[in-house]
Amino acid sequence: MEAKRAAAEKAAEYVRDGMIVGLGTGSTAYWVIQKLGEMTKNGLSMKAVATSTPSELLAEELGITLVRLSEIDEIDLTIDGADEIDGEWNLIKGGGGALLREKIIASASKELIIIADESKVVQQLGRFPLPIEIVQFGHELTLRKLASYGCIPRLRMQGEEPFVTDNGNYIVDCEFGKIDQPRELHTELNMIPGVVENGMFINLASKVIIGALDGSVKELVR
Repeated sequence: MEAKRAAAEKAAEYVRDGMIVGLGTGSTAYWVIQKLGEMTKNGLSMKAVATSTPSELLAEELGITLVRLSEIDEIDLTIDGADEIDGEWNLIKGGGGALLREKIIASASKELIIIADESKVVQQLGRFPLPIEIVQFGHELTLRKLASYGCIPRLRMQGEEPFVTDNGNYIVDCEFGKIDQPRELHTELNMIPGVVENGMFINLASKVIIGALDGSVKELVR
């Protein structure tokens, strides 16, 4: 927890008055929202766009002003976590189930700061199962097609029922073991009928901040 909090608070230092900020989802992004709420109470003037209902509710609770995507042209800065980060800053995201909205927000941002603890930095993507958002209709067929790419696909469950995203879709967690060509696989997976988006974020991160257990932080160099 201390590592995530340290990285989150360092990233929050890049937020300036007048900015529109994208708020990520998950256990690391939680600390960013907490810090921005504190900064807002201390006079920071900013607006935010949330990537999920839980992040939206937390931001509202902390007094952060929220805007809709339809009301803005672009986002100044988005701060979000990642489940894996390789040496080229390719990411796997979606452990929190909000990968589609996170990618929409990231793609609309001038800058994307990724925050994580040391365990998320890897030589090669794929140890963490790749989340893929799919439509509910014909999901069994989509699962079989995903398996043909050499992974073990598992429909994400919430209790006895499939997990449903804020967009009304399912999530499939695909165990690849290793992903040799993330850019190519990213494109191929998104071409499968039934796939809405996958959790690889290619060439989107502009800064990566890593927190350590002792509370120290470092910014990675690509």
